[in-house]
Amino acid sequence: MLHMINLENLTYQQLKEKLRIKRPWDLIIIFVLTVLITIPVFIIAHQNLIDLNWKLQLDRILLFLILLILIQIILKAMRRITLISVILYFIVLIYGTVFGGYGFSSVIEDYRSMMYTMEENPYPQDIIINKLLPFPNKYKILDAIEYGNPKVRNFAIMATSKHFKDVKGYTEYFTIIQCFAIFKEINNRWNYVSDPKGRDYIAKATESLNYLSGDCDDHSILMAACVRAIGGSPRLIHTKGHIYPELLIGNKKDLEAVNYLIKKELFPTESKNKPINYHIDEHGQIWLNLDYTSNYPGGPFMSEEILSALTLN
Repeated sequence: MLHMINLENLTYQQLKEKLRIKRPWDLIIIFVLTVLITIPVFIIAHQNLIDLNWKLQLDRILLFLILLILIQIILKAMRRITLISVILYFIVLIYGTVFGGYGFSSVIEDYRSMMYTMEENPYPQDIIINKLLPFPNKYKILDAIEYGNPKVRNFAIMATSKHFKDVKGYTEYFTIIQCFAIFKEINNRWNYVSDPKGRDYIAKATESLNYLSGDCDDHSILMAACVRAIGGSPRLIHTKGHIYPELLIGNKKDLEAVNYLIKKELFPTESKNKPINYHIDEHGQIWLNLDYTSNYPGGPFMSEEILSALTLN
């Protein structure tokens, strides 16, 4: 109690002194932050500014140094705000690491992923915008995708034994065919039910298995869990007012083969005279729509605008 009273009686100057990071640690923190910010900013500038083709890429080296100096000047000028922000950010990350949520490992993975995707993307600024747009209920959804649960695995196996098990000659696409069997089983039986009024309810995959009912995020969670349970690669797409699952197909050659499978072997009636809808990501990989709104893989999108994506690696 006495300790709390002492804290309340601290003057602004005393509190500032207690929170102050002493040299050289303040300069080290600002420099590290400067480098971390400069790298993505440099990639954006490099992609959008004309290449002067100087020897040894001296123009790009100079560009990087100028950005490094400018960003460090800005951060030093805002030293107090910068350091307080860093302290608060570390507190949030420690909390997320200890109690589960967005922690240090998540930051490292997001930064590494962002750098990797920005390197080969002609519009790297779009990657940052995509990263800044949070996936709704990300950690609740990841927790709900129980692909390791025996009930989920058993349901997925049941679907693969019920549909398309007699299709021959497509060994290379065996797993994709089985994922389509899961799609058929879930979408043929799915019953759309809205969330409770005024609440965003996230059902775990095992919960949705009971009645194969729920809204779009419940369907996406169950589909992703079952696909992942048999070795497929799913991702969830967040668009305006909607979430839906997609399946990794591969490259354009794979798309041609999968297109033939859907049109001629697996869903000939459902897909007759209809287009196959997909997205191509920043690595050139093709993802096929598995939304509950269609009765064949690659059905029409409710909305083509992608606000954010959640990939299950």
